[in-house]
Amino acid sequence: MNQLTKLEPEKIIDSVNKLEKRISDRFPDSGLKKVCFEFLTLTEQTKKNISYISKPNIPLKIFSYLLIGIGLGGIIFSLSVINFKVKTIDLEKLISLSNGILNNLFLIGAAFLFLITTESRTKRKRAIKSLHKLRVISHVIDMHQLTKDPYISNADNATKNSPIRLYSKFELQRYLDYCSEASALIGKVAALYAQSLPDSVIVSSVNEIEVLTTGLSRKIWQKIVVLQNIKPQ
Repeated sequence: MNQLTKLEPEKIIDSVNKLEKRISDRFPDSGLKKVCFEFLTLTEQTKKNISYISKPNIPLKIFSYLLIGIGLGGIIFSLSVINFKVKTIDLEKLISLSNGILNNLFLIGAAFLFLITTESRTKRKRAIKSLHKLRVISHVIDMHQLTKDPYISNADNATKNSPIRLYSKFELQRYLDYCSEASALIGKVAALYAQSLPDSVIVSSVNEIEVLTTGLSRKIWQKIVVLQNIKPQ
């Protein structure tokens, strides 16, 4: 893949790292800062996962092909013995023996397929586990922005159960902007897995995360627009 059209883990890690520092500077005691730090850790782990996924697992391939070779050797040896004794077998026993051989060949074929796909299944499992963590972080960020209502501008309009307004208009706008940026970066980290392992299951999971983060960013930007249009009281 051309470098100009390829996502690079290092640049994404750098972007997440800068975002985490900006949140730490402005909201050092916030839950969003802790979530973004966890996101940064997961992004760094993603780089390691991508490196593992992109490279062939040579020891596993050798082991799988060795077992397949042993299995094929056993089949050939069994068939040679059967051919040697086939003259002493009547038709009924030959049919029964043929059915047994076909059933065994089917089972052996399934075992071979299992061995051949072991590497891809191992990589898929690791990718799915990380994608699930990214999905959870998206929902956590959504929870953090959920109570950040731009219409709660002063205490006169609040009830006893209203969310406590901790930030000024400018701070709230920055907070929401950070949530939106984090959501966008989650989608980029997820896309790294689809880029390295274009498996249908992985691509489907990545698409789900991208839809989730896009919807979250849309909600956040609606709040930002409303916040910008609110006149100071």
